[in-house]
Amino acid sequence: MNLNGWIIYNGNLPGASFSDFAKWIDDAAKRKMITTKTYQNNELLTYLATDSLHLLKDDFDLLPDFVIFTDKDIYLAKQLELLGIRVFNSAKAIEISDDKISTYQELAIRKLPIPKTIIAPKIFGYHDQINLNFTKQVLNTFSFPFIMKEAYGSFGEQVYLIHNEVEMNKKIRELAGKPFVFQEFISSSYGKDMRLQVVGKQVVASMIRKSADDFRANITAGGSMEVYEPTKEEVDLAVAATQAIGADFAGVDLLFGPNGKPIICEVNSNAHIRNLFDCTNINVADFMINYIIEELSDHHD
Repeated sequence: MNLNGWIIYNGNLPGASFSDFAKWIDDAAKRKMITTKTYQNNELLTYLATDSLHLLKDDFDLLPDFVIFTDKDIYLAKQLELLGIRVFNSAKAIEISDDKISTYQELAIRKLPIPKTIIAPKIFGYHDQINLNFTKQVLNTFSFPFIMKEAYGSFGEQVYLIHNEVEMNKKIRELAGKPFVFQEFISSSYGKDMRLQVVGKQVVASMIRKSADDFRANITAGGSMEVYEPTKEEVDLAVAATQAIGADFAGVDLLFGPNGKPIICEVNSNAHIRNLFDCTNINVADFMINYIIEELSDHHD
């Protein structure tokens, strides 16, 4: 079965981590004798007209058998799907994952364990007349400290630990115009969490992340990492969370609950894999490629 694939990453982000992720996948594909081409999303413009739907790209003859989409450009991912291409992960999965509110809703409807969460009412931009009466319900539900988290964000940068009402009201005004949530703070997981990398229906690598001086454990925020052997409950939960958003693969972040039970923090459809390799010496890209071969083979049969 000769496969031809594309790998797409964002061409407008600084740093090499995004192109690095794409290269790891490309190398894994080559090890399986799969022909791949890597594109930045800004090299593949989508074109729509009454009688046409295609890509504005003139240096390829045939569309690929599959696309590995490491970006969050969901309109491009959807365009590829409309052209009949199997996209890993799907546009819908990326869309849900990218929006933490949508993610929590999908997890909650399946009764999967998440922190107690209140979705902030929509506010149209910053102004002096924001009605804060709704915060009475927030304060009746949560005690300080609690979390305020933007729906869109990466690397833990849009997550805030709120200690009092003054901080809360100030942050609400700062976030006006953006979707965000209020969320209970899982103090038993202060400065530590676990990342489980799911491919298909299995966890292929996992680690604990720790921070000595931050409530967030993200490596990009200065955290450290160590190899972790997850329990069956943690594995099952990570797989269920991945399936809840419809993803083929995802990095699932679990918190350590107060009773030792895992709690889902986030589901990352575009989780980078270099840190996992540095920690565990497991190359997740190989598992991703093997999964794609199996999926396309089953579909072809």
